[in-house]
Amino acid sequence: MGSIRRKNGAPNIEVLRDLIRKHRDRRNHIEHDPIIGCVILNEPFFFKEYHWIPIPEDWHRGIQQGKRYDSTEASGGQLWARVEEIRRAERSIVLGELSAEETPRYGSLYLARTRLGQGAFRVLVTEAYHRRCAVTGERTLPVLEAAHIKPYSESGPNRTGNGLLLRSDLHKLFDLGYVTLTADLHIEVSKRIREEYENGRDYYVLHGQRLVNVPSNASDRPASNFLEWHNQHAFLG
Repeated sequence: MGSIRRKNGAPNIEVLRDLIRKHRDRRNHIEHDPIIGCVILNEPFFFKEYHWIPIPEDWHRGIQQGKRYDSTEASGGQLWARVEEIRRAERSIVLGELSAEETPRYGSLYLARTRLGQGAFRVLVTEAYHRRCAVTGERTLPVLEAAHIKPYSESGPNRTGNGLLLRSDLHKLFDLGYVTLTADLHIEVSKRIREEYENGRDYYVLHGQRLVNVPSNASDRPASNFLEWHNQHAFLG
């Protein structure tokens, strides 16, 4: 067996739980397994190493959560001013390397930009759909993918209202325009599958059916303007 990897500073789950319990309020001590949560970072940015900001004197390695800096106070204001200064400097470098003309959304710069917010988008869509495929209800997480209704390359935003959680094959068909959704969330399957591949029986069974799984929160459900775009510009009909 390979060596144990300490990604959380613990060799196994039992030790990790003990470490978490030590940080819990002893007055509200619980015996069952501690709940481990997470924080989603949306659109993080990273400085070059030579721009790294020294750790403030009031920051201690033992801090687990809750430490914040107020930009209206001395220490927080200095940190924020330094961050803004570095971002302006790095932005100037990038702009200086680009043409004054509108930059096409492809190439190395495009690849870097598409990653901004993608991780958060994937997590939020997965959770909004309760980890189940919108079309089939499939629960096997490794084959589920967060799909954009209107692609990022067409200025589609990383918002749950522009997302669907789909089984990987349906995601591919949706992106290629062989499958779409109507405004009332019914599935339409293009006749082009049969014409081009002389197959598609498993997909035509879905034609006309309503999504079996939609987000509980109405604001997370597919937005009509993005569905309309997909119907008009992506679906092969």
